[in-house]
Amino acid sequence: MAVNRVPVLKRCRSLGLEPSYLGYDKKSNRNLNRANKKVSEYGLQLREKQKAKFIYGVLEKPFRNYYEKADRMKGLTGPNLMTMLESRLDNVVFRLGLARTRREARQVVDHKFVLVNGKVVNIPSYLVKAGDVIEIKESKRTTQRMKDIVEVAGGRIVPEWLDYDADAFKGTVKNLPTREQIDVPVDEMLIVELYSK
Repeated sequence: MAVNRVPVLKRCRSLGLEPSYLGYDKKSNRNLNRANKKVSEYGLQLREKQKAKFIYGVLEKPFRNYYEKADRMKGLTGPNLMTMLESRLDNVVFRLGLARTRREARQVVDHKFVLVNGKVVNIPSYLVKAGDVIEIKESKRTTQRMKDIVEVAGGRIVPEWLDYDADAFKGTVKNLPTREQIDVPVDEMLIVELYSK
């Protein structure tokens, strides 16, 4: 399996991203100095695509598949793409505060901690639907790892499209998010322009 091993802060600096969007509370003191380089239109489009891929932890081929699926759906392609990325299971686990970072959320899902509607799902790219109930397996709730996660991520604000019960380690998807409810700093229209060439 392909794994992105680039240091997170270094990648954030190169993309002009705040590490907090990935769940990291670190700060980088160094600035990225580019000697008066004017970025081309293609460069801007590529950077937006790389930002979206990096934030959600998606590689190129699955990302293109998401784009093609979003293009076939009704409505605008850009917001459809962002809604699909936001409704990935690993992202929903992160948004509910059941993981400190998106990478950790992916691992929590991989290690079969998560139940969707009472069934174990260990596929991070699983797309949740409105009405789905996401919870941590009963046997895993008391582990030291989950206690540490809840201690750190417990104060995180849960988006309004999700409903979270902290005592039961359970969340419900009220409805799929609209583009206005997604707080990710990505200009999806540039991604659409890049892929539609």
